[in-house]
Amino acid sequence: MVTRVATVAFEGIEARAVDVQVQVTPGGVAFILVGLPDKAVAESRERVRAALIASGLALPAKRITVNLAPADLPKEGSHYDLPIALGVMAAIGAIPADALAGYTVLGELALDGSITAVAGVLPAAIAAYGRGQGLICPAASGPEAAWAAADIDILSPRSLIQLANHFKGTQVMARPEPAVARQSGSLPDLADIKGQESAKRVLEIAAAGGHNLLMNGPPGAGKSMLASRLPSILPPLNPRELLEVSMVLSVAGHLADGALTDRRPFRAPHHSASMAALVGGGLQAKPGEISLAHHGVLFLDELPEFQAQALDALRQPMETGDVLISRANHRAVYPARFQLVAAMNPCRCGKATEPGFACRRQQNERCMAQYQSRISGPMLDRIDITIDVPAVTASDLILPRPSEGSAEVAARVAAARRLQTARFEALGLGGISTNAACPATVLDEIARPDNAGLKLLRDAADAMRLTARAYHRVLKVARTLADLDGEPKIGRIHLAEALSYRSRIDQVAQAA
Repeated sequence: MVTRVATVAFEGIEARAVDVQVQVTPGGVAFILVGLPDKAVAESRERVRAALIASGLALPAKRITVNLAPADLPKEGSHYDLPIALGVMAAIGAIPADALAGYTVLGELALDGSITAVAGVLPAAIAAYGRGQGLICPAASGPEAAWAAADIDILSPRSLIQLANHFKGTQVMARPEPAVARQSGSLPDLADIKGQESAKRVLEIAAAGGHNLLMNGPPGAGKSMLASRLPSILPPLNPRELLEVSMVLSVAGHLADGALTDRRPFRAPHHSASMAALVGGGLQAKPGEISLAHHGVLFLDELPEFQAQALDALRQPMETGDVLISRANHRAVYPARFQLVAAMNPCRCGKATEPGFACRRQQNERCMAQYQSRISGPMLDRIDITIDVPAVTASDLILPRPSEGSAEVAARVAAARRLQTARFEALGLGGISTNAACPATVLDEIARPDNAGLKLLRDAADAMRLTARAYHRVLKVARTLADLDGEPKIGRIHLAEALSYRSRIDQVAQAA
């Protein structure tokens, strides 16, 4: 007789069904595990054996064969421990044979029989609900699984003994409640920054439309301070975005105690990060920083110091909003709709723009061009807004604290985002909420400038030699500027400001 237990294998954030088949037959004493298991799955034999002994059960002196079907799908991770153990327990009669019918099972076993948390419980719960099944998962992951649906049947035991008692009716487990992450504190406020009024204005525009932003300025000008305050003016995640972000974090194992938060992600990897760390990959094709920043902000400080190959790997995800990771034995698709915010110095020493400074190696302009050429032209073409952030003077620092902070700016950003969401929903594009993600096919409908603006745009496109992508991005920024002003139509003033943010990109691209 073969005992079957349902579990899952992860391909990106998709949870594919896996059938754990357990057979106990007479013959030589052995515990055989087949079905393309990796090292972590193969080691589950010893964890299962120790956990069953600690729970008062002994493996029979027979041949135990466990098959993970489909057999040609690679199996990775420690979450197969619990379904294998439950399959063995059902095969030897320790729990009713039909108790596991209708459940998807995942969890890691400790040697004392306790069940520890694993990654990917949220997408597994959503997949189980879609197949009409309940979920058995570790107690630490129960609050995470409860977000999948209000009526999904969830069992979250702390140990094998507790689960066996539940099936026997001697102990009843309560359904876990969804957990919300406690906010660790207030976010940094824009009111902390003195001076840099132009940079604050640009930060508001980038937040309102989800635009990519590059800040260029000397060391100590406040570029990192500005970027760190961007999350304080971004609107919270809506339910759809919250679910997508949480599924990525769940697969990556970054959901602490299974608690979800509506704060947008803010990822700031060091410039020594590899290409696999940024876009995802490795032996198990894990999500990278761009996927962990999905529906949030990816901040790259010291942009030219990143590996050129790693930066260019961001180009395709910046356009499509997802990333396909292909390996010899693995293929995974992760969402990556992120907002890029980058900062850089004008040159290696950072002083080339200071009045009276002369570089000892070569002319200032040549030194700047050499440093900025580390960023490829196609990468710069995907950046919507570029600004120069000048050094702050002592007269700026002695000024009183600004009266307007993040709360006031966030209100304007939220109002502009509501206009964008309503506009795209009216067009049947409910999955789009920002102008930056607007398809080029509908730009003529939502971002058609007036006659004066159209003439300005045509002349500027010829003078600046704008690419088709740059042309569309200028229109998207102008649409955001009009939304901030509450204007239904793009005017000449909106296009002029959007083009001014593009002119700096054109200069850096020529250096590149």
